[in-house]
Order: sequence, then structure tokens, then C-alpha cells
Amino acid sequence: MIDASLRHARNTCAALLMLACALAGPARAMPADATAPAPAPTGRSSGVWYEIFVRAWYDTDGDGIGDLNGVTAKLDYLKSLGVDGIWLMPINPSPSYHGYDVTDYYAVNPQYGSLADFERLAAAAHQRGIKVILDLVINHTSDRHPWFRAALDPADPHRAWYTWAAPGADLHATSAVGSPAWHAIGGQHYLGDFSAGMPDLDYDTPAVRSEMIRVGRFWLDKGADGFRLDAARHIYLDFAAQEGDRTVVAKNVRWWSDFRAGLAAARPDAYLVGEVTEHTPARLAPYLGPLDAVFDFPLAERLIDSAGHQRNRGLDALLGQVAAAYRKAGRHDAPFLSNHDQERVMSRLHGQPPHMRVAAAMLLTLPGEPYVYYGEELGMQGRKPDENLREPMRWQRAGDAPGATRWKASSAGQGGEVSVEAEEADPDSLLNRYRTLIHWRAELPLLRDGDVRTWPLADPRLFAFERFDGTARVLVVHNLSGTPRTLRLAPREGHAYGTIRLHTGGAATLAGGRLTLPAYATVVLQ
Repeated sequence: MIDASLRHARNTCAALLMLACALAGPARAMPADATAPAPAPTGRSSGVWYEIFVRAWYDTDGDGIGDLNGVTAKLDYLKSLGVDGIWLMPINPSPSYHGYDVTDYYAVNPQYGSLADFERLAAAAHQRGIKVILDLVINHTSDRHPWFRAALDPADPHRAWYTWAAPGADLHATSAVGSPAWHAIGGQHYLGDFSAGMPDLDYDTPAVRSEMIRVGRFWLDKGADGFRLDAARHIYLDFAAQEGDRTVVAKNVRWWSDFRAGLAAARPDAYLVGEVTEHTPARLAPYLGPLDAVFDFPLAERLIDSAGHQRNRGLDALLGQVAAAYRKAGRHDAPFLSNHDQERVMSRLHGQPPHMRVAAAMLLTLPGEPYVYYGEELGMQGRKPDENLREPMRWQRAGDAPGATRWKASSAGQGGEVSVEAEEADPDSLLNRYRTLIHWRAELPLLRDGDVRTWPLADPRLFAFERFDGTARVLVVHNLSGTPRTLRLAPREGHAYGTIRLHTGGAATLAGGRLTLPAYATVVLQ
């Protein structure tokens, strides 16, 4: 393994992290373009998270691959956007570009840097009031992991760490993700839900459970604030025939409860958000005991569908179900529009910026802790295969500017106007709309922390809901369409809304209980 400190030795240590470097340990070179420290956090949070694929983010050593120092160098961009936390896709060593098949849980991919780089990133993020969570991929390892190589020997203790086909097993069984479940090697067959290169760990083996708790505590000790739990429902859900089996769900939940308890001994406030790819709030709900949140896949689909069709496509009923599930569990939702596995929102909305603005406005006025996928705020496009969903972040108009990653060529063919440089200069850009909406959540805490109550309307081109706590309430109204809409606001429960507190355009009016919204506008009423 290459020592990443040698790769960066020629860089000059930037002043912004002198204190963090001293606290983290021996000095290490930092990117020369790292910016000055951000002002101390004001305490006004947005509750918004931002997902980063390090390989595609920002390159500080000129090899064309993003690195952890590049994340540190761009923390002030994230701070200006208003996010409170970042989720890093896998940073462990892996034979794959994406990192979802780990070969060492206690190290950093040398292309990304070193453990010291991660510790420095965490310290710099915390200085700015930004939390850092890591993608934890523990349903399976790489088939190149030393544990799996050892497990090929039936006499090795690691044999029990994986699942091997017993005599009479259906070797043609379909996995829970639709691929072959069993894979042959040396006359034997092992379980790998996702691929032959990703053998599943066996969580009925106590040593596996203990080891993965140790992995979690290791990264918390290095400065991580928690984890995004990859394939959280597949710890025990291996075969398509098990879909909907409550016993399997219960075993998954029991493991994550044990995992949380194991972390709590070292870090009671560790944040856990799970990738639970279910299609209804009821099937997400069991995971809300051990986990702080699960990604809201059903709501993501409905938001995009409604924005694309310019009409409320069942959002009221779904939002009510989601709110009830989270209220009962005492947890927060994790709404989002897209991530590294799904086609980018702008592509799904056929490159229509007004529809993208509506989708963003709905997402960022909903309860919970929303997630934004890197480049979403610029309107980056990307369609399958997966590599095209994870393309280089565009910082400058010129795609070959310093710091630009070159791990793959762009497939979307978008010009330099879809870049931070271009959109920072345009007050009406999508980037600045995202910035406005995220800062709304800090300006008006009800948008961040308030409960939600649906406000069904006869006009399907409108979507409205109340955000409230024990002392105050606001009404959020979105015009999903390209034409102005008018709404008469009759008092409900003796309460009348008479003031426009926040709006995305200056032409919205409220007079005599009559609200008029321009095309694609959002207003927050008091």
C-alpha cells in the first residue's frame, strides 16, 4: 500500500488547518488552494446533509482522482451552501472504483489519502459546524479481502464468517436483489447477494458481529460522527423468496440494535442512517427503532413524479403516512431526491430547470434531515449505467481547470454554465436557489424541526402542508405548474394565515385571504 503522505509531500501546509494539524498528530502537507477558516458556527443549523463521491469531488495532487484533502479544501463551499453534514461514499481500500467491496476496514484507499487526512478533514469540518458520516459497507466484503481468502480453507476460523452452500442447496436461487445468489470457487459455492465479487458476511457468527462493532468504534475514534449503513436490510435478507418475511426483518433490526448498543458505549450520539430500499412507510418503520433515520425512497419517487407531471400525484396521503410512522418512532425522516444509485434528478426531469426548482423546494421544506447528492444543486445530469451517475463535480466553466477530477469523461455533455463558477455569478441560478432554500431552514426553525400536517387542496397543481410545533405554525404552498395559481385561504381551526414570510419570487401576493402564486413558486405563510 502506497503511503499517501509521500504523494502530497510537495504541497505546502495551508494556514487554515494549523491548529487541526497540531491536534491530529504529525504535520502533513495540505492542498495549496485550501481556503481560510470559516467563521465560527452561529448555532443556526439547517439539518441538511450532502453526499460526496470522493473520487469525483476535487483533486489536490494532480493525479485526476479526488481525495480527502480535496474535501477539506472545499468545506467552505459546503458551509456557504448551508449544509450541516456530509456523507462520504466508501473511502476504504477496494479493487473497484466505487468502493462498495472493501478489502480493509481499518484503512483509507491510498488514492484518496491516509488516515491522517481523514482525521484532519473531520477536525476541519467540525470547526465549521459540519458533521461527517462514512458509508459503512458491512453486509459483504470484497472477495479479495484477507478474511475471504482465508475462508477458502475449511479449517480456517474465517470459514464461519461467510455462508457456504450446504448439500442440496438450490445453486440457481435468485438473490434478494435479483442476481444469482450462489457463486462457485474451487468446487464450493458461497453466498453473494450483489455479485461474485461481494461475498456476504454471516451475522450468525459472533466474531463477525464483534468485529463490525469494532470497525464502527474505530472510525468514531478517528472523528466520524456516524454512518450511512449500506444495504441495511440485506444483513439477513439474502434470497428473493424471503421478501416480506417478518422473521428476516426482525433479525435485521436485532443486529442493528446490537450495533447501536456497541457504538453507544463509546459514542452515544453516533448518527445512523440506513439504506432500506422499501416502497412503503410501513415497511421502513421497523428500522426506526435502532436507526436514527432511513432514506425515504417512497417519498423521493413521489416528489420527482409530481414535479415532472406538474401536479400533486398522491403526495398528501404519502406524506401523512410518513409523518405518522416517524412520529410514532420518535425519529426524523431522511428525504432525498436521488443518490449514487439512481439517475440524476435533472435527467429524470428531462433537463427542465423549473421542474428541478420545484422538486428542490418540496424537498427542502419537508420535515426531517434532507440529503442532497453532489452536483444536484448545479443541475448535473446523468443516466445509467452507474458510472454516469458519479461523474466529476464541475467547479469551473473549463472542465480541465486545476482541481477537476478526470476519473471518467462526462457522458451528459453539459457545458460550462453548469458549474459552481458560472452559477455563483448568477443570482437566479439553481445553485443559488438551493442555497436560499437550505438557509430558510436555518432562518425559520419550524421548517427544520416542526411537525407536519397535510393541507389537501382541490387544485391538483398545488401542494401544501403545515409545519408546526406547540407554539407556532406556518403554511408552505408550492405551485407545481407553469401557470399562476390562486388559492383562497379560509381559516382552519380558528387560525388564519395573513403574511408571506418567505417566497421564491417577488410576485406572490396575499390579500383578503386570497393567495396568488407565480409559476413554479413556493411561499411560506405565517
